Amino acid sequence: MTGPHPSGGYILEELSPGMVAVKEVTVTEDRIVQFAEASDDFNPVHMDEAFASKTAYRGRIAHGLLSASFGSAVVGTILPGAGAIYLSQTLAFHKPVRIGDVVQARITVAAVDAESARVTLHTEGYVGGELIMGGEAIVRVPRRRRPAKN
Repeated sequence: MTGPHPSGGYILEELSPGMVAVKEVTVTEDRIVQFAEASDDFNPVHMDEAFASKTAYRGRIAHGLLSASFGSAVVGTILPGAGAIYLSQTLAFHKPVRIGDVVQARITVAAVDAESARVTLHTEGYVGGELIMGGEAIVRVPRRRRPAKN
């Protein structure tokens, strides 16, 4: 398991396939409301229990992209960390996430392309050990650290 780099981010030369970082985040009512406000997605399946109870999900579910954003937090703060820039992301959602669920975002380095300074990442989310989403991200990673400012 890879932890945060002391500098805040790994540079390209420090990354290798198989490196893994994990972050666990609890889905709360407040997170759902804040995400709805930030994204302007007030779909009642996320916001209204009476409406959502009549859907195939039999109750409210979290926004899929809220759960996916936990993976983004790993990419931006742990692996590769500070300086990583998303270029693309694919996602497939497998199971709904509900208030109170703990989402484990797992990012694994799949490939490093030294020529283009791009890294391919496997992105996965789990709740209770069950895969809820998966995909692949391509990120650009710095080749060297910036010198500290005096």
